[in-house]
Amino acid sequence: MTPAAARDIALEVGALAGRALLEGWGHAGAVRAKEHDTDLVTEWDTRIEALIARELAARAPGVAILGEELGARGAAGHETWVVDPVDGTVNFAHALPLFGVSIGFERDGEPEAGVVVAPALGWTFAAARGAGATRNGAPISVSATARLDRALLVTGFPYDRRESPRNNFAAWTHMQLHAGAVRRLGAASLDLCFVASGWLDGYWEMKLKAWDLSAGAIIVREAGGRVTALDGGPFVSASGEIVASNGAIHDTLVHELAGRV
Repeated sequence: MTPAAARDIALEVGALAGRALLEGWGHAGAVRAKEHDTDLVTEWDTRIEALIARELAARAPGVAILGEELGARGAAGHETWVVDPVDGTVNFAHALPLFGVSIGFERDGEPEAGVVVAPALGWTFAAARGAGATRNGAPISVSATARLDRALLVTGFPYDRRESPRNNFAAWTHMQLHAGAVRRLGAASLDLCFVASGWLDGYWEMKLKAWDLSAGAIIVREAGGRVTALDGGPFVSASGEIVASNGAIHDTLVHELAGRV
């Protein structure tokens, strides 16, 4: 399947999932914690993932699906859908509109297409390798900010931050002192799309999962940005770590994070 074909399928399925998820906004129902008290899940997470898996399988039979709630489906192969049915579940559970549906398409572990739908905001971000990135069908591009001390950054904190010393606190404090400003929004896929849109200049995070990062990573790249591992090496979604930026501040951002993440 071509990246463009995968993007178009993800757009169709993402639209269906986004409309269904919007029905639960403000009506999350029962909420429970996973391994950590800060890692929440609602009935909508599993409901939306089941919908996405069903619709993807109907449109692209034979392509494996890796989802946050229901795990891996289909035979492992070169092509895989990487799905987060509700990215920003804590936000969703509190009726905060910063949540989304993320559908990535990877070939041999490399993101080639992605769609992120933010239904409460009315935005759909999409990209395919070599075809650029869009928001609601209009092209988007990263910012031109060239100095870290003028950059608006975003990050997040791991669910085990209360128990683990590797909790991103040192990097957060350092960047608050050295960057223009730093935000925490609570939805990795949207963080990446906001970098792609030029609203944010850079993003870093660790201890995530492939479904948090896959779609957003290709959207940043196709918007003209740069995506790497925390140490500046090649990005691999399964590693759960990422630095994404407009490119201009990337090397400086990686350098300032060294030893702090």
